[in-house]
Amino acid sequence: MEELYSKKIKCPVCKNDFTTSKVKRSKLRVEKRDTDFFTYYKGENPLKYSVFVCPECGYAALEDRFDKIKSKDIEVIKQNVSNKWMKREFSLKRSVDEAITCYKLALYCGQLLNFKKYDLGNITLRLAWMNRLNGDKEEERFLRLSAELFRNAYYNEDIPSSPFDELSLAYLIGELHRRLGDREEALTWFSRVISNRAIKNNPRLDKLVRDQWYLVKGER
Repeated sequence: MEELYSKKIKCPVCKNDFTTSKVKRSKLRVEKRDTDFFTYYKGENPLKYSVFVCPECGYAALEDRFDKIKSKDIEVIKQNVSNKWMKREFSLKRSVDEAITCYKLALYCGQLLNFKKYDLGNITLRLAWMNRLNGDKEEERFLRLSAELFRNAYYNEDIPSSPFDELSLAYLIGELHRRLGDREEALTWFSRVISNRAIKNNPRLDKLVRDQWYLVKGER
């Protein structure tokens, strides 16, 4: 049976009605998870469809941010995106390359609208994950961007509870540095999480961070 369904969307920028594809929840089957929280699925990965792209004006954003654009920012998108946009459709089944294009569009729009570093980091992390699916060398570039953005957010922004709360974010920053070969930086962030008393309330994260801490210590 078909894994995808069509969702009707109204663009808040140009008021165009369009459809985008989503993966049916009933069809989601987790295959495995990486230590930086990337989840693999048997079949279509729902992350390929997390960005909504208006085919008419080019406005793109993650699903939970798409209709939250402020009225003053609509003109920013029209001037910097829509005026240069060549109509394209992303409404059907997406290849990984198409998903990467969608995320890059969302990143560009987010930068234009001065999104918080946390929100931009969430986009660049997903770009790294999509490039991982492709075996692409751009994964490292986006991992590094994510580490920088998340580190800035950790020190300077209020961290929401989703998708990464403060402890999960600190662990993630450490794990990104580990994957990038920055072992001392990774240990610093892992130690920050381990020493936080609240970690005992999250046994899964507690085990994960300790496993990665020991892994880095063993590589030294």
